[in-house]
Amino acid sequence: MSRSLVETLLGAVVLAVAIGFLVFAYNKSGVATAGGYEVSAAFNRVDGISNGSDVRIGGIKIGTVVERTLDTEDFRAVLRMSIDETVELPTDSSAAVMSDGLLGGKFVDLQPGAEETLIKDGGRIAFTQSSLLLEELIGKFAFGTE
Repeated sequence: MSRSLVETLLGAVVLAVAIGFLVFAYNKSGVATAGGYEVSAAFNRVDGISNGSDVRIGGIKIGTVVERTLDTEDFRAVLRMSIDETVELPTDSSAAVMSDGLLGGKFVDLQPGAEETLIKDGGRIAFTQSSLLLEELIGKFAFGTE
């Protein structure tokens, strides 16, 4: 009977540690959407961007990508992003899909503009730069094509 109680307690401790690890990993992963407002931006290419990808300004994470859709009218990829409510973006801000190093993942880099008017919840970033494909750049360099 004493052995059964020790095994039960040990199992409970292991289970509690596992749950604690899962909660810690979820909080650190940034998967949860940042509270704040949503903006969207249309790109020609969004290779490497997925739901949960970082949105950064100056290398600091200020939001996440919430949804990727295709605009069926002009066939551009539209990213819907959740931006931290403490970050106010001017209406002439721009967005670019950037790489986090040579082999790193992709993220959306925002460059704030200089306008006094701000993007409201549900607004759109008009100025965008699409993802560059490393394979295309290597091909252009290796074969001298334009």
